[in-house]
Amino acid sequence: MPLVTFIIPVRHQDNARDWNKLKANLSQTMTSISNQTNEDWRGIIVANEGADLPDLPEKFSAVRVTFPPNDMHELGKGGKEAYLDAFRADKGRRVLSGMLHSTDSRFFMIVDDDDFVSSRIVQHVAENREANGWTIDHGYIWDNGGNFLFEHDDFSRLCGTSLIIRADLYGLPQRFDDASLDWIKSMLGSHVRIANILSQRGTPLGALPFRGAVYRVAHGGSHSRAPSLIRQYFLNRGVLLKPRRLLRNFRKLKMVGGGYKREFFGKA
Repeated sequence: MPLVTFIIPVRHQDNARDWNKLKANLSQTMTSISNQTNEDWRGIIVANEGADLPDLPEKFSAVRVTFPPNDMHELGKGGKEAYLDAFRADKGRRVLSGMLHSTDSRFFMIVDDDDFVSSRIVQHVAENREANGWTIDHGYIWDNGGNFLFEHDDFSRLCGTSLIIRADLYGLPQRFDDASLDWIKSMLGSHVRIANILSQRGTPLGALPFRGAVYRVAHGGSHSRAPSLIRQYFLNRGVLLKPRRLLRNFRKLKMVGGGYKREFFGKA
């Protein structure tokens, strides 16, 4: 029984703008997860039949699904709400498939296929096994290939790689077909809804007491198409007109040195 199972849902290959880039990013994400200081974990990649995956490191396995491509994958095809609804359904179905292959896990963490996580997460969970779970409120933004991390203090609203939740609180069905689509979208497909749902049930999540993840932006395969951190936080007209905010943003920049590389990127 693993203490923590990291689940990485991978979009249908027909929805990827650059599958080779997706594979490269996924490999880096798995390297990051594999760097945990506590070995009581496993990783599950959920991908479609026929999808060409990179080599899986030790402790990772693949769950194959047959879901069709998401016809609303690109924003603009049917309006923002329809786009988000389709995204939540597609992601949530993939996450559920992964969870049902690891029902003996104590905790789950859903990780986007291009993000990075702190090497300290599993150890923190091990020291707090009875907790409901945590939101990662403090994390970093990283321009793909860049030399700086940017501290972000509302991270759990920004990035999907921001929740560590005790498995029993999901109320997983015994079979995939027993789950309603609304439940799938709210509990598994959306990272912004579940914390409120659990709080209303009397099982609130705590805040992870350290910066727990890195949100990668500004790469061609990004589903969210998030702008680069330089454009968003420094070359933004609203920021440039407010020198104090610009100065605060400069103070949030951290050079990607050895410590950050070891903790998040799995590199010495």
